[in-house]
Amino acid sequence: MEHSSSELDQLRATARAHTEQVADLAQRICAVPAPTGNEWQRAQFVATLLQQRGYLPDIDEIGNVYVRRGKRGQGPVLMILAHTDTVFPLATPLHIRREGNILRGPSIGDNSASVATMITLLEVLDKLHIETAVDIVAVADVGEEGLGNLCGARAAVRRYYDDLGAVIALDGELGRIVPVSVGSKRWRVTVRGTGGHSFAAFGRPNAIYGLARIITAIAELEVPKEPCTTYNVGIIEGGTSVNTIAAEASALIDLRSINEVMLNRLAEQVRAIIEQRAGEGLHTEITVLGERPAGQRSLSDPLVRAAAHALEWLGIEVRYGRGSTDANIPMSMNIPSICVGLTYIAGAHTTDEYLYVPPLGNGLAQLLFLCIEASTLIDKGTIRASK
Repeated sequence: MEHSSSELDQLRATARAHTEQVADLAQRICAVPAPTGNEWQRAQFVATLLQQRGYLPDIDEIGNVYVRRGKRGQGPVLMILAHTDTVFPLATPLHIRREGNILRGPSIGDNSASVATMITLLEVLDKLHIETAVDIVAVADVGEEGLGNLCGARAAVRRYYDDLGAVIALDGELGRIVPVSVGSKRWRVTVRGTGGHSFAAFGRPNAIYGLARIITAIAELEVPKEPCTTYNVGIIEGGTSVNTIAAEASALIDLRSINEVMLNRLAEQVRAIIEQRAGEGLHTEITVLGERPAGQRSLSDPLVRAAAHALEWLGIEVRYGRGSTDANIPMSMNIPSICVGLTYIAGAHTTDEYLYVPPLGNGLAQLLFLCIEASTLIDKGTIRASK
């Protein structure tokens, strides 16, 4: 990035001066419930925050909030994704509290602070009169958590597909760059039989036994450590009573890999087990609950290098990781993509989740630097999408 040291100092100082503003916005966003699939209330609140800053947001039919910053109105864009949904049910008490340099509350770090930082990014760019080399499309998107299946990121990428130069997802911890997307397949496996009385109909096929045989066979599968590939049975349900031969039983299965080929191979193995191992007189069914594609960018990728450069500029140690984030979607399509974090978080996905406030200034500075740099690289053609 061709800027003088005084310009960089101003960028950093301005970002740090907005630390408390980001923290305040994060609290306000966190106070609006947004369970996956029911994000509309938070989407409307985010749209109001953007309107207050002079933008004209657009909310699509699933609840994604879009704004475009820049004077071009056409050509390649840099997209920023910050998901609004949370893992907490609608009735969860949202007690947000400040304890010195710590903010506590359900979803305060994952991902209220990211949405707050994205909004503040636009405001700071405006205050500093910085015109990026390409337009920025900021998206507060839905469906990143749980069984949301990244529906918000899918819709956003589809909407801007022809113009996407690069995508930056905001999630996780400051200092961590995620250039590797963990792919996953999530299935509900259901086993059915006729059932009956445990004594009078003894000997009839039991759906629970069939499900148990399937689970046992899956547990015996060998998977590679590299590329890292895993499986898990997370929930099992079934049966009617202690003295009833179960007519139905089901399980939720999670398959993951950083390699799409290995993920599909594992899925074929598990599918074969499901179809063959339940036992005579039992029938099986697979319901696909979600599929997240795998993807990877090289550490020498210009966007990855730019993200590392931003952290080095701030004196923050660079760590590379793997994750399942909004970046999975564009990364799987060979669109330059990464996920970066903005502060330090603990207790994620618990009602006692918390973050540290002071690093938010560096998180914002990192994002400012990265957006300016990435937009310049897109404009020069250094960053290219291989669609």
